[in-house]
Amino acid sequence: MEKLTGEVVPILILCAVIAVVVHRLPKIEVGHTASYRRRRIANWLPLGLTYAFLYMGRYNTVALLVKGQITGKAYGTIDAVGAVVYGLSFLVNGPLCDRLGGRRTMLISAAGAAACNIAIGGIYAAQGHVPSTNTLLWLNALNMYFQSFGAVSIVKVNASWFHLRERGTFGGIFGILISLGLYLAFDWAPKIADLTSPEWLFLAPGVILAGMFFVCMMLVRDNPSDAGFPDFDVADASSGQSGDPERALALIKRLLTNRTILIISFISLCAGFLRNGIIKWFKPFAAGVGGSGSYLYVHWGMMSCIAGITGGMFAGIISDHLFHSRRPPVATVLFAMVLAGSIAIVPMLGAPLMVSWVVAGMLMAVIGVNGMLSGVASMDFGGKRAAGTATGLIDGFVYFGTALQDVVYGNLLPEKGSAASKIVDNWYAWPIALLPVAVVGIVLSLTVWNARVGSKSAAH
Repeated sequence: MEKLTGEVVPILILCAVIAVVVHRLPKIEVGHTASYRRRRIANWLPLGLTYAFLYMGRYNTVALLVKGQITGKAYGTIDAVGAVVYGLSFLVNGPLCDRLGGRRTMLISAAGAAACNIAIGGIYAAQGHVPSTNTLLWLNALNMYFQSFGAVSIVKVNASWFHLRERGTFGGIFGILISLGLYLAFDWAPKIADLTSPEWLFLAPGVILAGMFFVCMMLVRDNPSDAGFPDFDVADASSGQSGDPERALALIKRLLTNRTILIISFISLCAGFLRNGIIKWFKPFAAGVGGSGSYLYVHWGMMSCIAGITGGMFAGIISDHLFHSRRPPVATVLFAMVLAGSIAIVPMLGAPLMVSWVVAGMLMAVIGVNGMLSGVASMDFGGKRAAGTATGLIDGFVYFGTALQDVVYGNLLPEKGSAASKIVDNWYAWPIALLPVAVVGIVLSLTVWNARVGSKSAAH
């Protein structure tokens, strides 16, 4: 009974947080009908859930590191290669998404990621142990290629369904679903494996993604007109444009020469370093210095999810209501919070319980940055016609930052379970490496403080 209570309470806490956040959301009225709003929910909810399960099939490899089944250096290499593949894939997948439509590319993402996770799980089951580093490296890289379709597909579809003025707040709602992916990956994927057999760490997300493939096929549509509603001018960078889509190379060149998009991309690189530097290395740190019994350690997935929800909602609300739908000022505020947290935890590393609460606040801020830039700014400045490529560019830089932190921390931090990991002094590189990245993020955000899409049009 006690064990059951321990499993149910985190779920109830999470549901309560979601209910309170959604209930307290300010409303942005742009003239949508009730029937349109209902159909739009049926469109973005399957997309969001599919992306959450993509996260479950992406971050599940962290469990191998946490359990000591692979070394920190091996994990850093596997994850870095996967992150680089993810980042470079936008050169193909972004323009492909703009040409094929987000619905088709989300189906490709779900099917491909499902196949890769099932393949890893199948090899795990056949061998009776974790696949070799080389096997994991190649299959994870292929998984990350298919995963890279996820973000561009979501933004591509939603760019046609949401007016610019309501995207900030909606970005927060959508962040709820994305943050669920962290909960599923860090808490439930390992739990499923513990309750069944180890290979279900990969088989479970694979099977679920296969199911979501069919759900998206039935419900998701690229444009309102595909679902029986009139299309409308969303007032972003594509406002007033018509005709055939740009050729891929011309589109990439145009985006890479757009100062605002380029700076936002480098801001996203900083966000990727910070987000994954926090998410992926807190548990190895806490386990090393005696913090594995804390509530936050045991329920790190739930806390990451709550951080993502509150960070996404905070970012969306202040973007739409305080900064008048500008996105870079939000990044400035949230990077400043990460910087303050990084400074604060340096002298308290010897008290992992205190560190855990500060880190949760930092995670809230950096997930807010990530969602605001990859999920919202890419729509605004790329426009719905180029949303896939713009998202691929921006989100690609997030994963270049991820690869950078993998290399840095994989080589600087002690191995889990080693004698060195129990010495607090060996962990100072963790918060110290976050400091300069947060500073760079603040400086870059300030350079585009007033950037916004200037076009105006009537709403739907």
